[in-house]
Formats: sequence, structure tokens, C-alpha cells
Amino acid sequence: MRSSPRWGRLLSRHLTVVTYTGRRSGRTFSTPVAFRRAADTVTIGVQFPDAKTWWRNFLGEGGPLSLQLEGVDRAGHAVARRDEAGRVTVTVRLDG
Repeated sequence: MRSSPRWGRLLSRHLTVVTYTGRRSGRTFSTPVAFRRAADTVTIGVQFPDAKTWWRNFLGEGGPLSLQLEGVDRAGHAVARRDEAGRVTVTVRLDG
């Protein structure tokens, strides 16, 4: 849908693909996510976090990932946090 001439422009403002290397497996994974962006910070709210595992790669000190923004791959450092209500947010600081 993101590459669709009709819907792509609208969807790409809120949907992207994150690519990262698994901490334990060392394999490269890509997954679609919804996001919000403010300057060089991208925030990803993980829906149903207990049913997903990708965000766990970014617990603690976090780790590197890349994401597509405006048709360009951007690198950044992601850190995942779970709040007292169980919600998970992944915050990505984009590299220069």
C-alpha cells in the first residue's frame, strides 16, 4: 500500500518499515510499523506488545535500526520502554 500511487503518499506519513538485526539470531528482519515523527525523533507505539517480539531487541541500552522516511533509508538508535500500564514505546533518535 505504501508504494501505491493513490494511497502511498498518505500512508507513508504514518507507516514505515523498520529493519534491524536480531540480538540473539544475528539475522536481519524487517517489519512494518506505524510511527510519529518530531524532527529527528521517531516514536513507535507497539500495539499488542505481548504478542510481538521485535521490540525486545531494543530494551535496555537499545540498538541500531534503519527505517524508510520519505522514500529514504535512515539509520538511528532505538530504545524500547514499557510503562506501568504495559504499553510499549520504541523511541528512535535518527543519525545526523
